[in-house]
Amino acid sequence: MKWERKPLTDFVWFQRGFDLPKDKFVNGEFPVVGSTSILGYHTEAKVKAPGIVTGRSGTIGQFQFLKSDFWPHNTSLWVKDFYGNDERFAFYLLHTLDFISLNGGGAVPSLNRNFLSSINVNVPPLPTQRKIASILSAYDDLIENNLKRIKLLEEKARIEYKLIQKNEKLEFKKSVEVLQFSTGKLNSNAAVQNGLYPFFTCGQEILRTNTFSVDEEVVLLGGNNASAIYPVFYYKGKFDAYQRTYIIKPKPEFYISFKYLYYFWEEKLDYLKNISTGAATKFLTLKILNDIDVPLPNKKVMEDYEILTEPIFKLKALLSDQNTKLREARDILLPKLMSGQIEV
Repeated sequence: MKWERKPLTDFVWFQRGFDLPKDKFVNGEFPVVGSTSILGYHTEAKVKAPGIVTGRSGTIGQFQFLKSDFWPHNTSLWVKDFYGNDERFAFYLLHTLDFISLNGGGAVPSLNRNFLSSINVNVPPLPTQRKIASILSAYDDLIENNLKRIKLLEEKARIEYKLIQKNEKLEFKKSVEVLQFSTGKLNSNAAVQNGLYPFFTCGQEILRTNTFSVDEEVVLLGGNNASAIYPVFYYKGKFDAYQRTYIIKPKPEFYISFKYLYYFWEEKLDYLKNISTGAATKFLTLKILNDIDVPLPNKKVMEDYEILTEPIFKLKALLSDQNTKLREARDILLPKLMSGQIEV
């Protein structure tokens, strides 16, 4: 059967999300979904899964697929009607559309009815939709499974860190005594879509760059964020960093496991959020970081922790690398399947 060309609004129908102030969240099982991420959880869901959510303006082109019932926040749009199309296929098709270019590349696009009805899409029969969705979702299922494994590995290392804090005699030293801080040199324009190396920024996502300034083991901490959420990363290899991202290493005269250091800063994130300075954008100053107390066990305990966590972090890195390759393979297949270039 032939593919049919139709307006996007005849393929899926978007509707604005529902108001729910943050102070009205009642912690429950249903995700409250914003324009780019889950904002929290609530005891009530407004929409039955599966579903698709995107931003109303500015973040157009970023779509989330929900496998469980959810509450789409008023900052987002959700697909109210799939018109009998496969939900997963719709999710992948939406990812092939360049909303910025379709809007003329000028002002920030908004998903209003006139704009959406001006976009035409090619839609295959439902059996073909399901076959395409099955191929692409196989990649995403493997990625999701790897992410779950990574989370379990991290939790194992985190539990061991907490046991040290609870059971060992610790010596407290100021950060300025035992750690050295430097910052990245690049601005956000250094990020590229298919770069060779990780580019660490103050955001939650790791971007890519084609430059690298460091090839070593480090802990990285975002130095400013409008929402005062500071991501912390452990990394070993070649990378580059945004100019407000702190690169943290122990001073040469102190033996401190980088994995131990990673969980120390992770545990400090709530404190950093409360103490950071600035009005609209929050900043972590070097003065703030230098004054933080670092709990250190004796060298033998630290060495044992390094021996325990090294294979955990190696497996984490392997799974992350697998996910990168899976995403690349999926993204190569996506436009070919959606254009009918590859028959299924």
